[in-house]
Amino acid sequence: MSANSNGAFVPPPPGEFLGHPRALWNLFGTEFWERFMYYGMRAILAVHVAAAFFSHMGENAASEASKTYGGYTAMVYMTGILGGYIADRILGYQRSIMLGGVLMAIGMFMLMAPDLTTFLLGLAVVVVGNGLFKPNISTMVGKLYAPGDARRDSGFTIFYMGINAGALLAPIVCGTWVGAVYGYRWGFFTAGMGMILGLVVFQIVKHWLGHVGTAPADRDGKKSMVQVIVGAALLVVPVYFLLSQSDVLGGLLIVMMLALVAYFIWSGIQSGDKAQLHRYIAMMILFAANILFWALFEQAGSSLNFLARDFVNMPTIFGYEVHFTAFQSINPIFIILLAPVFAAMWPALDRANWNPSIPRKFGYGLIGAAVGFYVLVFAIEYTVGENGKISWTWLTLTYLIHTMGELCLSPIGLAMVTKLARPHETGLAMGGWFLSIAMANFVAGRIAAIATAGGSGHGEAAGSLAQYSEVFMQLFTIGIVIAAVYFLAAPLINRLMHGVK
Repeated sequence: MSANSNGAFVPPPPGEFLGHPRALWNLFGTEFWERFMYYGMRAILAVHVAAAFFSHMGENAASEASKTYGGYTAMVYMTGILGGYIADRILGYQRSIMLGGVLMAIGMFMLMAPDLTTFLLGLAVVVVGNGLFKPNISTMVGKLYAPGDARRDSGFTIFYMGINAGALLAPIVCGTWVGAVYGYRWGFFTAGMGMILGLVVFQIVKHWLGHVGTAPADRDGKKSMVQVIVGAALLVVPVYFLLSQSDVLGGLLIVMMLALVAYFIWSGIQSGDKAQLHRYIAMMILFAANILFWALFEQAGSSLNFLARDFVNMPTIFGYEVHFTAFQSINPIFIILLAPVFAAMWPALDRANWNPSIPRKFGYGLIGAAVGFYVLVFAIEYTVGENGKISWTWLTLTYLIHTMGELCLSPIGLAMVTKLARPHETGLAMGGWFLSIAMANFVAGRIAAIATAGGSGHGEAAGSLAQYSEVFMQLFTIGIVIAAVYFLAAPLINRLMHGVK
């Protein structure tokens, strides 16, 4: 067994920077470049697919592209549960991250292909690679801190800043600069190069991690790596099929979520610890809130991206009109500005005995997602100009409110998983967290397909302002109602968590 695979905490190698283990900054840098890759391609994915592969469908091109976008972003998170299991039991976290990164870079370069078949195969390779990478690097952050270490939530918030620093830079470089000037295909190439830089960072300072994330002693040979590579290659085929058949994908996601719930209930019962069973039940309840939040939030890369392209007056800077893909950097800008504030705020509120419980933080996150959409409903109802567009300031305000909601839910949720799961199941539990996001992204794609369906008299514009307003009002109502449910249920959920804060 590896030093940290038997459930007992063993600290990483000595050395701190800014009050946290040095290994956190290795993971911060690696995640920065991986998120540069992901958000760089996400900023241009839906609009590229609509123009390159569905332009013959006229006014329905954006709707079809939104379904492809939703299917891909769902599967990116869906495979995390398998990747978490492989890291826990077979490959170790460090090797899973390296293999996943290599696969994602290969997939990015495949997206440059002009035909839809190769393009979807490239997406499938990225999906498989991400499953090995994404949940495991987040799990390793949790393994840097002893149980009860008050720095854990702040450590995850710092890590979250690494995610968003990469997400800030990516749309500007891959979309606004390379994609808009040289073509979106070269934007995918640039994103792939970002992933390669991430792997270089990880290797250069890997010694900071020490034993954290190493493979079990009986699985650290080449045979395990070869087995996983073969399995990954085989997995690309069904992933490609599911990307092509989104209805089948939706059914599979439902089955996987139900299986996930059944497994953790069974695991809690098998543990013989009633408190652990209750904690898993609480985790599943919070996963449900996570699904709703990200179904709303993930309109950013699809319906809000098409809205920015067709119905938002873009600002002019130094005589140049800002490209609509630059809006994909607004959320990470706000994350970087506000994350330190939230990271400092939670401990301060805790000292004053005012710190909201985890369920109530999730409720605040849902309120943020809902209110952000009402801002756009208001703008569409009362501020549309003579050219049929709204000001960019309204969309910016929506992203600000969504960001505040995100900071109440997402980094808190990542830390929550590492607290509630049994030590030897943290990788699988983190995979479950990302599976809930997968479900959310699938739903988000269907919502975006409704919002962008049909024409509006603006040439090839996606949807109409009336259609956007109607859909966004529905999202506002649903978000507020479910947030109220979580506020009311917070005391019960807290009891199920048995002291975890």
